[in-house]
Amino acid sequence: MFPFSTQSKASPTPDVPAVSTKTPDVHPLDALTHGAFSAQTSGERMACIREWLATSPGHEQLQQVFKELSGKDKGAAKLLREKLDEIKRSKTQATIALEWADKAQALLALSKLNLADALAWQRDAAKAGAPLSKEPLAGLKAQLVERVRAIEDLQHRVQVQREAAVLLAQRIEVLSTKPWTDAQSAQESLAADVAHWQTEAEALVADANWSSVDVRFVTQLHDAQAQLQLVWQAFQDALALTIAAANDVAAPLPKVPVWADELRLARGIPLEPVAAPAKPKVDPEVRAKASAQVAEVLTKLEHEMAQGHGKASAGAANALRQALKDNGRLIDDKLEAQAHAALVAAGELEGWQRWRADQLREELVAKAEGLLKRPEGQAIGGRKMQDQLRGLREQWKLTDQGGVPNHALWKRFDEACNEAHKVVEAWLEKMKAESAEHRAQRLALIDEVKAWAETNRVALDDDWKGFSRVLHQFGDRWREAGHIGEKMFAELQPLWKAAIDHAAEPLETLQKLSLEARHAMIDEARALGAEAMLRIDAVKALQQRWQAEAHRVPIDRRHEQKLWDAFRKPIDEAFNRKTAERENAQSALSERDRVVLDASKALQAANASGDAQAIRSAMSALEAALSGQAQAQAAVVAAGPAETNMAMTQPETVVEAPAVAEASEASEAVAGEAASDETAVAAPEPVKPVAAPKRVVAMRGDDRPGMKKEEPAAMGRGKFGDRKDAGRPGSRDGGRDARGPGRMDDRGGPRGERSDRPAYGERSDAPRLGDAAFRAQRDALEQAQFALRKLAAQAHGEALTHLLAAWETRDAAQVPGVQELGSRVSPAARAAWVKAVSQPASGDAATALLRLEMAAEVPTPAEQLSARRLYQLQLLTRRNDPTPAQTWVQDAATVLASAFDAAQVRRVQNVLKVLLKP
Repeated sequence: MFPFSTQSKASPTPDVPAVSTKTPDVHPLDALTHGAFSAQTSGERMACIREWLATSPGHEQLQQVFKELSGKDKGAAKLLREKLDEIKRSKTQATIALEWADKAQALLALSKLNLADALAWQRDAAKAGAPLSKEPLAGLKAQLVERVRAIEDLQHRVQVQREAAVLLAQRIEVLSTKPWTDAQSAQESLAADVAHWQTEAEALVADANWSSVDVRFVTQLHDAQAQLQLVWQAFQDALALTIAAANDVAAPLPKVPVWADELRLARGIPLEPVAAPAKPKVDPEVRAKASAQVAEVLTKLEHEMAQGHGKASAGAANALRQALKDNGRLIDDKLEAQAHAALVAAGELEGWQRWRADQLREELVAKAEGLLKRPEGQAIGGRKMQDQLRGLREQWKLTDQGGVPNHALWKRFDEACNEAHKVVEAWLEKMKAESAEHRAQRLALIDEVKAWAETNRVALDDDWKGFSRVLHQFGDRWREAGHIGEKMFAELQPLWKAAIDHAAEPLETLQKLSLEARHAMIDEARALGAEAMLRIDAVKALQQRWQAEAHRVPIDRRHEQKLWDAFRKPIDEAFNRKTAERENAQSALSERDRVVLDASKALQAANASGDAQAIRSAMSALEAALSGQAQAQAAVVAAGPAETNMAMTQPETVVEAPAVAEASEASEAVAGEAASDETAVAAPEPVKPVAAPKRVVAMRGDDRPGMKKEEPAAMGRGKFGDRKDAGRPGSRDGGRDARGPGRMDDRGGPRGERSDRPAYGERSDAPRLGDAAFRAQRDALEQAQFALRKLAAQAHGEALTHLLAAWETRDAAQVPGVQELGSRVSPAARAAWVKAVSQPASGDAATALLRLEMAAEVPTPAEQLSARRLYQLQLLTRRNDPTPAQTWVQDAATVLASAFDAAQVRRVQNVLKVLLKP
């Protein structure tokens, strides 16, 4: 046996360095720090330290590892020092947090909380460095803020309640100056308002924070409650006494002067005139001066009340009171009454304004606090936040102008606005930084444009389109350089315009020269279009010059389109004029074209009638007209006068022939017209039976003088590569023209199969049809073939329906004829079907149906698929038996001989529809 190793035993072994079995000393802290002391690089050592710190080691272990690593690796020791500082800081903050948490809990435990102490706690804790954003101080801070807010809200509600009590008392006083019936009607609603006020006052007193409310607010609420209760009780007693006096004449009168006077008048007691105290005589000048002063202050008060200014109206009311105090004894009674009425109205307005102003302020406070309390994902951006804050402060100013200021609400509103304004400040800083960055980008772009303009005074490789593209790219970069302020934009825009204009100066100079050249070409195009004979070669050369200029020098797209329209307009007009002349020349129809058009119209009418026999007759007439036979017109008349009459009722179809520019086709059209003229002239003469008229054939070829041939050459359709003289009488291949048809030209004869058409030299050489006649006969033949196919399909469906009906009724008379069944059914097959239908039903048609479906290659229903597969397997063992496609007639007879089954009708119909299809 040979050894597996290829190395010889005698070959010396390579030298292997000796491996030392001595292991280095392992640091005792290496296992603790995940191999930090045995790591080879500083990066590996720091990774080990981070992995060890993630396990939250103790403070003593951190100290020990830091002491060992501080002199070995400063980077790894820095991680340990930061962790130690963090632990120390957390311990200090924990101690401070615990101290201030105890103070906060002590404040919250007080039944009577001083607002100043609560606000001072937050301020002093922040100064001491307590972590107010962490628990438990964050929760305690939120509780204190909520407690302070509740107390301030309670104090505000006390002020509102006091104002409401004043308004109720004023309403009661006003009712005492009106008829007592009005006071009686308003008593019920007034009683409800007083009860509601009492309920709200009791709710304020029952609030848990009521003990923390300032003493002055408690006194205000108690005084308002006592005053309202006293006024309401006096009003009820006076009203009850008035009602009793109205019902009983002997009852005493109330102490309300207006109500007492009303009752006296009702009892028929005359009123005693009130003796006004006699005023001392005053100098008229002094009286006039005092009246002017009071009237001036009164006018000002009425003006402020009309404007709705609560604060200004309160000042004007105080001024009017002072004026009445100083000059009340000097003015007349009328002016004094006006002054007192104005003061009453000012008092009502002042109370309402104060209440409404507080409502508006509360709404503004809610909006300001809701700026930052948005749902997730719906935060307000900086610009929108700035606009909303500006709007809220403007609304607050307007509210302060119309009422007495509310310092508690203002404090909440200002804090909320200041907190929300932090978002605006961050946004402004961001916008400032972005604006500076965008300015630097734009300045760099301007310098880049200047440098590019100095190095590209001419387009490289004469590529001015690339030159223009670079300029457009510079413009796009300037527009996309970011947003800057209006002042900065006004500073940079002139620099940009100067730089880009300098860069675009070569292109603009070239564009001016290009415009001059294009205007010259437009003038040249107008001169070519005005010529009587249009020179195609000159037009093509001019267009090529235009395209070369357009590709070389780019200009504005709209301006270029206008120039192109002006350039092509005279040329288009010349071509249109030439086309119109050609169409006018071809509009005259020959006699043969008229015959073909009449036959085409007759065929269209037959197509519309839906009669297959009429359609075939009309098609034969059209083929006769196309073949150029002498009896074509007579055949059209004999084919169907009814179709001709129907054709006259149909609107004529005008087919516009396109202009054909080839000279060869023009020569054939001229030859065709000449041939039609000769035929028209020879038509009236009697046809001689012995001598046949000479046929006129359109010739192709050279029509120059001296080059016209007397007789046309018979052209044969050869294969690619045959000799040009193939088929000529004198050539060696002169007999080849009898092998098949010539050029397939539908305009020269009827359509048909290639095998049925004679050779070009053997068929009738009829003149070439005009475009209108050719299109008319082509469309008529296509529609006729389509109509025949449609009628054949309808007849096929009717025959199939009759056959199924004969099977159902067992009536042999209903079996269609051989012609109706189609070419695929022989008379013998029909006879077998008639015999099967006429006899009584017998036999099973399941196997026959499967064979019919195989012959027709139609799908079998799902429930019969297994039977079909089984039968196909059986057929594989019968190779000598005829296939279903060969015996489908006998299978159909078997099905017809069986009993009619409505469930199998669809299967039979699908099969016969395919098998009977011609």
